[in-house]
Amino acid sequence: MSTPLPTVVFLHGYLESPAIWPDFLDDHFRDYQVLTPALPGYGPADAAPDYSLEAAADAVRAELAAAGVGRAVLVGHSMGGYVALAFAEKYPGLVAGLGLFHSSALPDSAHDAEHRARNRTFLEEHGVAAYAEEFLQSQLSPVHRESLTDAIEQLQAIAAAMPLAVALGSLDAMAQRPDRRAVLEKATYPVLFIAGKDDHAVPPEKTHEESLLPDYCTVVWLAGVGHLGFIERPADTRRAVRHLLDAAFDH
Repeated sequence: MSTPLPTVVFLHGYLESPAIWPDFLDDHFRDYQVLTPALPGYGPADAAPDYSLEAAADAVRAELAAAGVGRAVLVGHSMGGYVALAFAEKYPGLVAGLGLFHSSALPDSAHDAEHRARNRTFLEEHGVAAYAEEFLQSQLSPVHRESLTDAIEQLQAIAAAMPLAVALGSLDAMAQRPDRRAVLEKATYPVLFIAGKDDHAVPPEKTHEESLLPDYCTVVWLAGVGHLGFIERPADTRRAVRHLLDAAFDH
């Protein structure tokens, strides 16, 4: 009887979908069982879901159970990282490793709350497609804003297809998330931060503060990278995730 492959779960971010992962994954994780679930509201069967991060964590748990998976490494981009942290808080025994891909365990600051309120107003007044066109390119480092226009157009198309209810529900869920630094302090598994030095959504000082909390932590700092390292520096970020998997599964 063959030994089951170790499992890694990639969780997409806000106004993204599992469609962000194929180019990043390609054939580089063939020695793992890879799951790329759609978070609640982002899949075709979700009519009126609970958008909370805790409900998303439960949905990921159900996905693992359906696949017959026990422990897994969770790698979450941005909002996907918030879901991974909520999962680790609820189901710590199922976490073999945690990857925060431009993400944070900290709650919103007052400045963040104001920014989200402005985004909510913009979404309500102009819609999701206009929001994606206005804000997505700014998530790239200035180094890449001209060279990665095709990738940004793909992300804008993914975002534009999202209903307004999903955009607003997810925005509120992120705004209401609690401080989860205790998850990092209690982690008995390896933790990875992937951080862009030009990331305004998760600035480097946040990542530095949090990286001191886990017992076993790696931080990959990337110059010339904003909030979208999986398209800005795919080889380097892919290598970082591979190192996390090796540490988690003692390869």
